[in-house]
Amino acid sequence: MFEIKATESLDVIKELKQQYFALSTAPLDGMWHFGFVPMANHFSFYEHDVLIGYCCINAEGYLLQFFLSPTANVKAAELFTSITSQSNAELMGEIKGAFVSTAEADFLSLCLDNSSSFKVNALMYVQDPLQTIEEKALLPMKLVEPSQLDTCIKFVNESIGAPEDWLSSYLGNLIQRKELFAYWRGNEILATGECRLFDDYQTDYAELGMIVAESERGRGVATQVLKTLCHKAKEQGLKVICSTERDNIGAQKAITRAGFFAPNRLIQFEFKRT
Repeated sequence: MFEIKATESLDVIKELKQQYFALSTAPLDGMWHFGFVPMANHFSFYEHDVLIGYCCINAEGYLLQFFLSPTANVKAAELFTSITSQSNAELMGEIKGAFVSTAEADFLSLCLDNSSSFKVNALMYVQDPLQTIEEKALLPMKLVEPSQLDTCIKFVNESIGAPEDWLSSYLGNLIQRKELFAYWRGNEILATGECRLFDDYQTDYAELGMIVAESERGRGVATQVLKTLCHKAKEQGLKVICSTERDNIGAQKAITRAGFFAPNRLIQFEFKRT
């Protein structure tokens, strides 16, 4: 007997998530999989009370992960089509589409088979392993201290418009984990850089992010920030990844100049309506 149940604790599916990440052909985007996914609704798949898979759906009705164990008797294509055709809407809600990386081959194929349209949402970057960084390219970026949180919140809010309440929690966590750096001119922040580490999966990688003050853009600061963060990550024996939106041409140029290339994409799918 096959059954879908709401997942009460992510610990229940931790082993399946390990298998999910092991199947990816490249590291997956940390903001999506470790920022957005934990906030999504998870559902577990069972055959005769044996856990065989799971999926998660965000508040907007988009699938973010889908995994079915190779030991399952149910066919992945049939189950996926059943879910996306709203046959389980009473339990799972309406499913509009999915966000999936081109590094998630099985999930990607299922989305292609059931989609009405799709578009590239973001570019997924890894660093060229032959890239070298000269010391003169590095900036004197320092770890942000807890006492500097309010200054960072103000800087990021003014730079990209993110809400202050969310920034207080997000940046506060980065500071506590010693993953947030800043490039200063006196008491003024010119740029911030994130070097985010992974706790459970992809632990040999660091994911980078940066924001440059509007007054400093177009001067190569973004590329220098990324090179500096790469250097800090490599001092810890870590490889680096990053991503940016499809339309952010300025960031793409800076990332490329820092020695990255984008072998994968994050795709937004809209599913067929039945």
